[in-house]
Amino acid sequence: MSVDWSWIADHTDDLTSLTLSHLQAALTAVLLGLLVSLPLAVLAHRVRPLRGVLLGLSNVLFTIPSIAIFVLLLPVSGLTRTTTVIGLTVYTLVVLLRNTVEGLDSVPAKTKEAAVAMGTRPLRVLLTVELPLALPVIMAGVRIATVMSISLVSVATYIGDGGLGQLFTDGFQRDFPTPVIAGVALTILLAVVADAALVAVQYVLTPWKRRRA
Repeated sequence: MSVDWSWIADHTDDLTSLTLSHLQAALTAVLLGLLVSLPLAVLAHRVRPLRGVLLGLSNVLFTIPSIAIFVLLLPVSGLTRTTTVIGLTVYTLVVLLRNTVEGLDSVPAKTKEAAVAMGTRPLRVLLTVELPLALPVIMAGVRIATVMSISLVSVATYIGDGGLGQLFTDGFQRDFPTPVIAGVALTILLAVVADAALVAVQYVLTPWKRRRA
């Protein structure tokens, strides 16, 4: 299977545009997933009876095929980027919610008790003690969700979106492998770069781990 390098050179602008569109959809979904999962995770951590319900619901949503989710959303949001982002956000919840709950569970009880004994209010304890200490576990979930979202964006090609997934459709329809190879390579590159960037973000946000090392 050979690559037509001249085709790639002639379509650099299109490849750049599709790559940015692909990345935008994935990162938007992860950001929205975080905004939804963080308060739900805190609730699940604080109210134990809700833990099984929330985690179970997220697991059920994760079992729905991605194409089916996009199709179910069509009557609501139509053939738009909104449909893509909502569908991807649903898939990020199972990873982000579970990791955030586990991260909060990993915070030593004595650390929280010490903060409360010093007169720190519950919200401040959450923001300045629990979430920072849970950050490594949360970031692990963010990394998984990001890579997963980048890989799933292409499925949205079936509803007219899909970022780099459009290259797959184009290549298969014309029996021309170069767009498919380019799409796969760029998707893998996006996932690797995004994961490396998140590792760097975690490194910056957790200075106490560097000092310990």
